Parts: sequence; structure tokens; C-alpha cells
Amino acid sequence: MTKGDDRSLNAGAAGGLLDRSRTIAKAGFNRWLVPPAALAIHLCIGMAYGFSVFWLPLSRSIGTATGQVVPSCAGAATTFGEKALGTLKALFATSCEWSQFDLGWMFTLFFVLLGSSAAIWGGWLERAGPRKAGVYAALCWCGGLMISALGVRTHQLWMLWLGSGVIGGIGLGLGYISPVSTLIKWFPDRRGMATGMAIMGFGGGALIGSPLANLLMAHYKTATSVGVWQTFVVLGLVYFVYMMAGAFGYRVPPDGWSPPGWTPSNVQKAMITTGNVHLDDAHKTPQFWLIWGVLCLNVSAGIGIIGAASPMLQETFGGVLIGDPLVGFTHFTDAQKVLAAAIGGGFVGLFSLFNIGGRFFWATLSDRISRKTTYFIFFVLGTICYAAAPTLANWKAMAIFAGSFCIIASMYGGGFATVPAYLADIFGTRYVGAIHGRLLTAWSTAGIVGPVIVNYLHDTRVAAGIPRDHVYDLIFYVLAALLVVGFICNSLVGPVDPKWLIKEPAAPGLAAPAGAAAKAGGAAFGIGRGGLDAKAAIAWAAVGLPLLWGIWKTLENAVKIFQ
Repeated sequence: MTKGDDRSLNAGAAGGLLDRSRTIAKAGFNRWLVPPAALAIHLCIGMAYGFSVFWLPLSRSIGTATGQVVPSCAGAATTFGEKALGTLKALFATSCEWSQFDLGWMFTLFFVLLGSSAAIWGGWLERAGPRKAGVYAALCWCGGLMISALGVRTHQLWMLWLGSGVIGGIGLGLGYISPVSTLIKWFPDRRGMATGMAIMGFGGGALIGSPLANLLMAHYKTATSVGVWQTFVVLGLVYFVYMMAGAFGYRVPPDGWSPPGWTPSNVQKAMITTGNVHLDDAHKTPQFWLIWGVLCLNVSAGIGIIGAASPMLQETFGGVLIGDPLVGFTHFTDAQKVLAAAIGGGFVGLFSLFNIGGRFFWATLSDRISRKTTYFIFFVLGTICYAAAPTLANWKAMAIFAGSFCIIASMYGGGFATVPAYLADIFGTRYVGAIHGRLLTAWSTAGIVGPVIVNYLHDTRVAAGIPRDHVYDLIFYVLAALLVVGFICNSLVGPVDPKWLIKEPAAPGLAAPAGAAAKAGGAAFGIGRGGLDAKAAIAWAAVGLPLLWGIWKTLENAVKIFQ
């Protein structure tokens, strides 16, 4: 395909039900039906964040079946090499339990495959359209759960890695980017809000999936079964229905469509391109790598703390958590450890809520103050929060400390939700889905960098004898330094050089309206209007009610913990 020649985007007009041409909206279509379709997919694949609820039951599945205590394949291994050898044995063994180390590789595979598959198939998605990508995502994610169910049933770890980790990870990548380009084209007037709504769903998937999984495991649990494989099957079937409904709910606007009477706001005109940069050229521009750095550094500073949120709070505040400030973390009794862990779990729940809320709040705010300004706020406010954290911890100001990290969590989520609109501003909307897919390699990189920094510094400082309530001090300062570098990257982002803009006219397909019709924008097509009509209300209720249930369950648990 030559640059500027997008005929392949509309190829197959007479093709099958999944072809892009079959998803072009007709007169009377309400654009507010597209966000709930995206949410239906993101709320399902977002369960990847909640897979840790399966680790403990899966680590005792053989013992439950036999009524005996069965060691893991790694036994009493302590070094990384010994654990790795144990994991290799666990891949095919049927007589030893799986450890959390063995199972945790599924989580790593999720996000490595998410970033790589989004980068590999992002260009294909722009040609094939969101419906086909959504269907394939459903087949991969839900099919992976079925393979994992068989793996649990037969106690084959490699099937979990292949099913949910690899195949499911590919489904994550396809499902994550499937609505991005479509939403931005439907909401050029509210790009941040539109992508924020969808990507909020990815963060909220675990809020629904985790308590649902716990209910299902409790229902299917017997004296000889932990109930996980049955839970995988039910989740796979439920998710398949939702994801297919979302995929078939996607519509793309005709070429030349825009909201009736819309013009770009003055605050963003300077940073919004009027053309498009080709997918093959985007990575050749400094803007791509600067935004790559912006996302990578923002995520690196947040993801390591997300993974350590509960122990961080317990180690930093010790007995303050349980009303006995004279007791340090290392001197907790068994009962105090349980109480502190419960409080740490409540903190993680609040952290998750702010992560989700931030995805919508910050992305929506970026429509008014610009994407670049939003990231400036992330980096400045985040640096202040991290730099102040050791002082707040030393003062034992737990409420302010927890509040500052909830703000950090909101900006972590907000970074994900804002970056697709940032890319559309800089590179145009035509290839934004594919460009976003390639940019997600920054997420894969950050998923390694952030946890390595936090875990390495934590373990080395503990080994050096640093008091537990000061172990994280250096970590906070290092993460603040990452955000300073991110601030510099963001300050260097500007409009692309006009030489990178595609010179050819827009692709033929449904031709853009001419003359007075062009000035009328969406009015010429008779689509995009509506709001919350009956059909939209039903669609929003289908995704909104489960999300509200998940938020309620999280708040319910948090209230019990802090009573």
C-alpha cells in the first residue's frame, strides 16, 4: 500500500459480515452507541489485572483433590535459578503444586503480548476495521480461558501459559486498540473523553471480574476441587457474549463525517494537526519517540508502586496501621500481620478506584486544557507527591500519604487514557489506532523497568539493614527523577514537520460531502445525533450496571477494612 492510498481500508465492500465496509454507519445512527460497545470489550479483557485471585486456589489444587499437603515443584528453592528450574519442571508435572512464581508468568505474558500484538497487528486493524478485530479478540481471550480451564483440569501449566498467557495476551492487544481509532473519529470534539471512557473499562475489568470470580469459585468449590476450571469456563462464556455484542456494536463514520457545526477549540488548534502522518512514517518523527518516552516514564513510575502498594503501606507505617505505633513491621504478631494485610488490601482497592476514575477524569479534562498541559500536570504533581512521600511517612501522616498515592494512581490511569488523543492530535486520525498499537511497546517496557527498579532497590536496601519504615525513601526519589525526565520529554513535543503529512487526498469510499454539505459536517449524513435515546440507554445500562456493582463491592470491602 502506497502512502496516502487507503483503498485497502475500504476493501471488501461486498465481503463478509466482519468486513470494515459492513460497519459504516447509516443515516440515523447515534454515535453514543459506540462507547458502550468499546466498554463491553474492555471490561472483559480488563480481568487480566485481576488474575491474581486465582493464584492461591491454583497453588493448592492437588492438595485439595488428594487431601494431602503437596509441595511445589521448586520445593524450598530460594534463588532465582532454583525457582526457574522448578518452573520448567512445573510446566508438565502433574504431581506437584504450582507456586505463585510459576503462575505469575501468566501476568507477565499478558502485558508483553498485549504490547507486541498491538504493535504487530495495529496496521491490519486499520484495514480490517474494529468489528473484525473485536471478534478475533473475543475468540483469543475467551478461547484462551477455555484452554486454561482444560489446563487446570489436567494440571498442565503449559496450557495456562499458552491459553491465557499467549493466546489470551494476543486477544488483549487486539481488544485494547480495537476501539481507539473509531472513537477518536466519532468524537473529534471530545477525543479525550471518548478514549477515556473505553480505557476506563480496561482498568475497571478487575473490579467486576475479581469479585465475580470469587463468587464462582465459592459456588463450584467442593471437598476435592478448588472450583477454578469451572470458573474459567463460565467467565469465558460470559465474556464471549459481551465481547461479541461489543464487536457487532461497532460502527465507523463515513469519510468526511464530523459532528454538525463542530470546529476545533482555540486552546488546542496549535497542537492539533490538520493532516495525517502515515503509519510507516510516524516512528521516524521525534514526536513519536518523545511521546513514547512520556508514556513509558509515566507508567514506569506508577506500575512498580501498584505492584507493591500493600507491602509498601505496611512496611512504611508498621504499627500505625493497627493503632500501635511502637510496633515495627518486623515485630508484628500473626494476628497483627493479618490485620495489617487487610488494611493494605483496602488501600489497593482504593488505589484501583482512583486508577479507573483517573482514566476518565484526566482524559476528559485534556479536551479542555490540551493533552500536553495534562501531561505537564502529571509530571509536576507526581514529582511533588513522590518527593514528599518520605517526609509524610516520617511524620506518620498516613491519610495524606495514602491520598497522595491515590492521586498518583489516578494519573497513572489518566496517562493511558490520554495518550491515544495525544497521538491523534499530533499524527492525525487516519492511522491513530495502528500508531497507538506501536506506542504500546512503551507499556511493555515500563512493565519491566518499573517493577525492577522498585523490587531491586527494596530487596537490596532490606539486605543492607535499612529500617523497614525507610526502605522506600530512595525508591520514591528515584521514581520522582523518572517523572522529571518525562517532563522534559513532554516539553519537547510539538507539531510534526509538514513534510511528514500525507499529500494525497483522503481515501475514496463513501466520498466526503462537497460544497455546502461539507460545511454542514455530520448533518449532511444524518448520523451522529441522538444522545441518550432508548437504544443508547439500554447499551449503557448493559455495561454500566456491572461496573457500578464492581465499584460497590470494592467500596464495601474497603469500608469493612477501615472500620
